[in-house]
Amino acid sequence: MFWIALVAALYALSQLVFVTPSMGLGWDETIYVSQVSGHVPAEFFSAPRSRGITLVVAPLAAVTHSTVALRVYLSLMSALGLFLALLAWRRVRDTRVVALAGALFAGLWITEYYGPQAMPNLWIALGGLAAVGCFLDALHRPAARRPLLGLAAALAVAALMRPSDALFLALPLLGVALYRRRPRLLLAALGGLLAGTAEWIAEAYARFGGVGERLHLSSLNEGGLGLHWAVGDVLRSVDGPILCRPCDVSLNHKPLELAAWWLLLPVLVVAGVLVQRRSGRLDAALLPALCGFSVAVPYLFLIDYSAPRFLLPAYALLLVPVAGLLARLVTAGSRRRRGWTTAAVGLALALHLAGQYQQLAQEVSYTVSSRADQPYAVPQFARLGLTGDCLLTGEDAEPLGYYTGCRAVETSGNDADITTAQLLREAPRQPTALLLYPGDPVPGYARQWTRHTVDGRDGRTNYLVYLAPAAAHGEWFHTSSR
Repeated sequence: MFWIALVAALYALSQLVFVTPSMGLGWDETIYVSQVSGHVPAEFFSAPRSRGITLVVAPLAAVTHSTVALRVYLSLMSALGLFLALLAWRRVRDTRVVALAGALFAGLWITEYYGPQAMPNLWIALGGLAAVGCFLDALHRPAARRPLLGLAAALAVAALMRPSDALFLALPLLGVALYRRRPRLLLAALGGLLAGTAEWIAEAYARFGGVGERLHLSSLNEGGLGLHWAVGDVLRSVDGPILCRPCDVSLNHKPLELAAWWLLLPVLVVAGVLVQRRSGRLDAALLPALCGFSVAVPYLFLIDYSAPRFLLPAYALLLVPVAGLLARLVTAGSRRRRGWTTAAVGLALALHLAGQYQQLAQEVSYTVSSRADQPYAVPQFARLGLTGDCLLTGEDAEPLGYYTGCRAVETSGNDADITTAQLLREAPRQPTALLLYPGDPVPGYARQWTRHTVDGRDGRTNYLVYLAPAAAHGEWFHTSSR
């Protein structure tokens, strides 16, 4: 248990050191956090989203609006989640091998980057890792009840975060339970999936007209789910950008050696399974490999865009057989051979880790700089009367709505939740503004609205703010047009 606890503690520390706690919230994060915040109105929650991550942030978001507090809280919570997920494996594999698997996963730049962020993918990964560990434990100890409860709880967590991912994750588990004729395992897995999906199903009927309609709307939001060869998209985005949609980034946008670990991963997984088969631990390597490949299927073959975070659940599971392979390499053979092998493996891991932290530093630096001007813009928005009871639409409306306390709406795009006619009817009742980037075309309905500029810290104009006429002439407006 010591090694597992050490890995979790280092993971928390690394996040606090290398992922700036003051990093502003992203677009998706503001939507998730606003659902449970006591300080801002809830933003539109579209059909594909699930409320699991909102439950994680709820205890803190209800009492404070501090971004730093949220980052620190999530860093600690994700480290605790990693500890519990690895702990589920303590009866299945040697704890040093389990700790190595955890360290390999925690050392990925994506795992570090998303640890302190209010996004669901890492939590699906942790739930999946714990579920497979509990499943194997229950498989080996048929009379034990705790592994069954752990399996159900872990799958419920994954399903709360995203039901579709949880289903793909659980398919190999359900298949093995049926093949082995283990009804208790089957019921535990199905019970966990159902418990975690219950809220999503209830909301489907309450807001979207049923499960079928919600799935249809989700598919439309995602650009149309179906057979797509997205492997190339994943390779293009494995080391950024954090969202590749459309994924037209050149394969030469970054040195290929930074993605070498991704290209080698399937080979290492297969080798790990074969090695563990010879050692009599086939199930402990094969099952996580099957679950890892299964949960990756939607993001490799069913969507036409990519983001590095999508495969976090797959990485968490695929690195288990990889850890077994590495452990075998450094412990097998003569003493001299072990020395050479250990040195080679250590060097390879050091180079891999250096590349991961180099990429992490670049992504964090870019994210911090790209989001830094949003809180800086808040006083300028306030001088325009855009704070509290107000309405924003357009570019970055969601994060800026979160920081100003305004309600954010969209009239077009994947998350459209209001029509232009509805926006124009609401405009006279509250301060209303359209946000555009410099150079963006002005829609016809806003061409007579009062134009203002909002500058960044460098003095350059970040946003063009078009205020609705009623807002421009109301008592709350105190700033002349620039």
